[in-house]
Amino acid sequence: MRKNPKYYCGKTGKAQGDHRGAQRSDTRDTSTNRHVTYPEEACVYWGTEKVKAPSLLSVMRGRCSRKLGVLAKATFLLWLLWLGYLFLARSSFSDAGEDEEEEEEMKARQLVLDEIGIEGLLSRPLYPKPPVDSNAPGEWGRAAVLNLNEEEKKQEQDAVERYAINTFVSDKISLHRRIQDNRMSECQNKKYDYRRLPTTTVIIAFYNEAWSTLLRTIHSVLESTPAILLKDIILIDDYSDRDYLKSKLEDYISKLRRVRLIRTNKREGLVRARLIGATYATGDVLTFLDCHCECVPGWIEPLLERIGENASTVICPVIDTIDWNTFEFYMQTDEPMIGGFDWRLTFQWHSVPEVERKRRKSRTDPIRSPTMAGGLFAVSKAYFEYLGTYDTGMEVWGGENLELSFRVWQCGGSLEIHPCSHVGHVFPKKAPYARPNFLQNTVRAAEVWMDSYKQHFYKRNPPAQKENYGDISHRLLLREKLKCNSFDWYLKKIYPELHVPEDREGWHGAVRSSGIPSECLDYNAPEHSPTGSHLSLFGCHGQGGNQYFEHTSHGEIRFNSVTELCAEVLEGHISIGMKHCPHDREDKPRAMLWDFKNDGSIYHPLSDMCITAFRTGEGRTDVQMRRCNPGDKNQQWKFE
Repeated sequence: MRKNPKYYCGKTGKAQGDHRGAQRSDTRDTSTNRHVTYPEEACVYWGTEKVKAPSLLSVMRGRCSRKLGVLAKATFLLWLLWLGYLFLARSSFSDAGEDEEEEEEMKARQLVLDEIGIEGLLSRPLYPKPPVDSNAPGEWGRAAVLNLNEEEKKQEQDAVERYAINTFVSDKISLHRRIQDNRMSECQNKKYDYRRLPTTTVIIAFYNEAWSTLLRTIHSVLESTPAILLKDIILIDDYSDRDYLKSKLEDYISKLRRVRLIRTNKREGLVRARLIGATYATGDVLTFLDCHCECVPGWIEPLLERIGENASTVICPVIDTIDWNTFEFYMQTDEPMIGGFDWRLTFQWHSVPEVERKRRKSRTDPIRSPTMAGGLFAVSKAYFEYLGTYDTGMEVWGGENLELSFRVWQCGGSLEIHPCSHVGHVFPKKAPYARPNFLQNTVRAAEVWMDSYKQHFYKRNPPAQKENYGDISHRLLLREKLKCNSFDWYLKKIYPELHVPEDREGWHGAVRSSGIPSECLDYNAPEHSPTGSHLSLFGCHGQGGNQYFEHTSHGEIRFNSVTELCAEVLEGHISIGMKHCPHDREDKPRAMLWDFKNDGSIYHPLSDMCITAFRTGEGRTDVQMRRCNPGDKNQQWKFE
């Protein structure tokens, strides 16, 4: 009779009881709409059985059977040998024409190899681009200019209103359009050892993204990334509610190789959505892209090569601008900008400092950057996990880029921009959706990483002091575990170019007029440039920002809430302009020197005039330089 069956599990190393199967784990592959089951442990069933002892006759029969079996095997072997002989004999007398055809085919293959080389084969993307139509709208990165009738203009206007980008134009541009490669010649001619480069998973999170911009991003990756390097593309739909991003998108994605679509069950925000994508990644390197990008050929190789050289490097491509209205591709062919920040913890672009130019040995060397924009970067998956991934206490998006930048540098890594890697990014006309938690996110970054320097942030952003930023204890433990450096170290070693505010008592804050007490000095920068506008008057609001100034011990009036600017009056002018400040160790131009008198006046020695509040003929308040008049209330000011 048969005993109870058992099974052996390699994971536990011992026989178990009468179970019928191992535990299994299910997950859903949304791109194929199928459930895939992964066993947690493999088990082999086995059993025993009790039988009677065999008789003598049965033993003799068994021996005879074995002899017959041996004879049958020998016969079968002789038959196989005869067939082999016939095959070889036929091959030796094959037609000479077939040999010639085979030889010609081998020559043709060798010719292809000689023309493109083994590197050319290895650099081929998963999908080739279709034949180019140079006259198609937007092809080669040109601006798409359309002649529209009144109805089409209305559709275009509605599209811009809905998406903050001109999706009407985008829909007319090929999803496979080519971008002209205008990178430096050294970048275009650079060779890579593809067999030694790490592989990558490209992670793209999106929420209610326009159809054509999302698909163009996907096709751009598939058609510009060598197949040997691209493990997969992970799309994370962060709870979009638009119909075309449901079954229509699933059907489209199901026809693409190495692309998976993951959907969240609730709105997670960029940080957590990207982390969900990272859990599905199979590549050595995580490459994060926004959902409205276009990659220039050769974009991924420099990033992967750098991480292969130093796994603790977080590397960014040069982010080129794609115009939100015409989709013209503007490539930065000169030295790229690097990332920084202002004291309201807003990301800023800056030119490469001289000390960094001297450190680099060639134009193609990566450039160290104090911070990154955050939307586009690559990082070793193992290093990202070691570093603590993202701060999951941050909501939606905003501030996570500075938090990660501080952490990378302070905890022993490096953050760089590679001049040979270019990716275009559509910068919307305005933020497509609100980010109400931006201030909370930046406060978390300040509290965990900035030490006592966070006071400068709070002074320039008073509402931040009242922000509920949640539990940060686990992030502080992470900082301690990784033995990270102080923020003072970061400022001195990584970002010495940043002016640290003096914030001397009584010499910083809003500057209120005594003559028009409701008004304060105010600077409203132009839309696309920090400079170019003039100092003005505006109702005092107590929110810092564009009304926060400091008078330094060098005699400057600095405005460093948005970017580092200094008030100046040029010879022969009565308006007060704002220009980029010189470095702390550089001489200060006389046009930027000011003297705060005991009577409350702000005196400008070069012009021999004082800042004066006044009302225009229309009743609007403003400021200008006038001859100093002791006792004039309109020339008296105070910090508060």
